[in-house]
Amino acid sequence: MKILHIACLACALWLTGCATTGPSQDSAADSAPSTPTGAPPRTAHTPVIPNGPLRPITAAQASSGEVASLSAPADLWDRIRRGFAMPDLQHELVQDREQWYATRPDYMQRMTERSSKYLFHIVEELERRGMPTELALLPYIESAFNPQAVSSAKAAGMWQFMPATGNYFDLKQNAFRDDRRDVLASTRAALDYLQKLYGMFGDWHLALAAYNWGEGSVGRAIARNQKQGLGTSYTDLNMPAETRMYVPKLQAVKNIVANPEAFRTELPLIENHPYFQTVDITHDIDVALVATLAGIREEDFRALNPSFNKPVILAAGTPQILLPWDNAKVFQRNLEARREGQYASWTVWSVPSTMTVSEAAQRAGMSDNDLRSINNIPPRMLIKAGSALMVPRSSAIRQDVSSHLADNGQVAFSPEIVTRRTTVRARKGETVASIARRYKLSAASVADWNDVRASAAFKLGEQVVVYLPVRQAAQARGTVARSGSDKRSAAAPVRRGGTPSKVKRR
Repeated sequence: MKILHIACLACALWLTGCATTGPSQDSAADSAPSTPTGAPPRTAHTPVIPNGPLRPITAAQASSGEVASLSAPADLWDRIRRGFAMPDLQHELVQDREQWYATRPDYMQRMTERSSKYLFHIVEELERRGMPTELALLPYIESAFNPQAVSSAKAAGMWQFMPATGNYFDLKQNAFRDDRRDVLASTRAALDYLQKLYGMFGDWHLALAAYNWGEGSVGRAIARNQKQGLGTSYTDLNMPAETRMYVPKLQAVKNIVANPEAFRTELPLIENHPYFQTVDITHDIDVALVATLAGIREEDFRALNPSFNKPVILAAGTPQILLPWDNAKVFQRNLEARREGQYASWTVWSVPSTMTVSEAAQRAGMSDNDLRSINNIPPRMLIKAGSALMVPRSSAIRQDVSSHLADNGQVAFSPEIVTRRTTVRARKGETVASIARRYKLSAASVADWNDVRASAAFKLGEQVVVYLPVRQAAQARGTVARSGSDKRSAAAPVRRGGTPSKVKRR
């Protein structure tokens, strides 16, 4: 028995020696036994262990953020908290904004409830890119998560893109949609932009300042401080008040989300699953029809698809729409079952020549007011040639709007010229053609107004009727009055129909 005990102890000591990490490769090679003749050469092997030998994890390490939690997030707020990765900003302005938000529970409630439709998608995109999840809270600062928000500087959407910046990041802005408001497109562009800015400045606070103020402005502010030997962090720079408050606002919202109880705030439950899904469309289709087939209100559809500003969706420009998760299947099933009637009651007409609203409405078969309303035509404007107008679609039209029009259609205007009936005195040898040249009119119009032929000549001093822009008419009347003309040149304005020169007469 004693012999067996000794044998087991020797075996254990031998196994312990085998498990011990050996010497370096060089010393191991020197001490290795020689290889028998004819056998393949043997090389010494040292186990490769990342960052050195394995060691037990301490209790402090186990309780720190170095170890990922194995439990699934309880809700989306929990998931956002786990992805916080930006350094906290310690500044008195943060406490000021915390107080501001905490004393407005109704505002916080509306804002967070509105965000519930979009937040899951934004968090998914941030995690996919490896970006801090604090950035999912940025639309609270930009627009209170209102995709229809428009600033005084014309920035639009929940990420508040200016028109030029939107164009740079391929956000289409045309007569039928504004992708600065589109949930997917604007989020993609915003995160692209923030990544670009972080790559430029290497600091998230400076990147956020540049998102608000512009990268050039932040770059120049940094250069000024460097020249003066000053610091170049966010709090060191001299910046506008709005930018100065920008990161403190985000930090305040982050702090409230991190610990709502400390601010006596209750965050609405946002489940950790998608709110919407994408659905393909293959035909132009009315917004009202989509809502009906999906079993949702039109306002709920527009909340998920805020880029559409017309009553119809043009499939060539927007082949996908967003619908609430459960309603997407309902829509597809009802769409497949639909066998009668058109999908779209509207189409796009490219205006062949510059014309008045009345002329365009008459050709489109609709009232002036309806044409103005659906195409946002301001008063006293002519519609320029090439403009893309939304007009009723007849039952005979089977073809959908082309991709060129759907992606590039615009409506352009020029001021409607208001003219006044005026009489001018003919000079010696004056003809219809010479008077037309003098006032930059067409000879046909001058002949028509005076009931003469286009080749006719006028006697010296003969009064000739012309229709001139109001300011030019006033100057002509003054000239006639000084030369003793009769008072008919100051007659009351007369409204007449359209003319070959596309002007409105008075």
